[in-house]
Amino acid sequence: MPTQPPSAKADSHFSCFGHCPTCGTTHNLPDNPAIQPCLDLMKTLKNKKRIDLLSSDNNANPLLSTDYLYGPARGQMFGVMVCRHQDGSMGTFRAFSGQYNGIWHVDGWTPPLVAEKKFHNINHDVEKEIKELGRRINALDHSLEQQILKRTRKSLSQKLMKDIHALYQMTNFHGQTRSLQATFTGPGGIPTGTGDCCAPKLLNYAATHGLQPLGLAEFYWGKANKSGTRQHGSFYPSCKAKCQPILGFMLCGLHNVP
Repeated sequence: MPTQPPSAKADSHFSCFGHCPTCGTTHNLPDNPAIQPCLDLMKTLKNKKRIDLLSSDNNANPLLSTDYLYGPARGQMFGVMVCRHQDGSMGTFRAFSGQYNGIWHVDGWTPPLVAEKKFHNINHDVEKEIKELGRRINALDHSLEQQILKRTRKSLSQKLMKDIHALYQMTNFHGQTRSLQATFTGPGGIPTGTGDCCAPKLLNYAATHGLQPLGLAEFYWGKANKSGTRQHGSFYPSCKAKCQPILGFMLCGLHNVP
């Protein structure tokens, strides 16, 4: 469920959390320190109408316009993390979920967990083959050939997802690094997009750059999703299916950071 921004005097609310099977503890991170920076980011997105915030108006990339969030692709999650640097100074970091209009990296935003080039090398040709199989399947009536092609497509898709998941390496605040397969604790298979949400991006960046997170909050920006479970400008906890099964490991050791 969405949450409204708490007042400055409100107690911290934990919207970033997960159970760690290694230490048997549910770790969490308060959102209150990051609420105001999120509100500031919302204001900036509303005024700038783009996410390439470090670029001048003359050099703005049209692909990074927020118009994208109000079209067929609908909205997207954004997150802000407040951290303490090793020298004691404070820092604020931001992330968007997944890719933005097909773009992985945008200056001023936390990078993804996966190397774009490696992802492209694994995904590009196989994805084309899967789409071509889909076109052939749709052109056939119910037949043995169609069933064979469906099984082939399913096998290719499953192998592709395993290969993509193997690219994701997550580091926690003990300095431990594990693969997505070794980290995920949810039921069933690993959902598509696991590791691409804001919280994993931000926490992994903090853990690998000597930062101590003090707060993290996430909000939805743009046209509501088709199910209506994500509304423009509302705050949401880290998702249950994709994030909570990996956040326990990723947050482990945080409270031991000096």
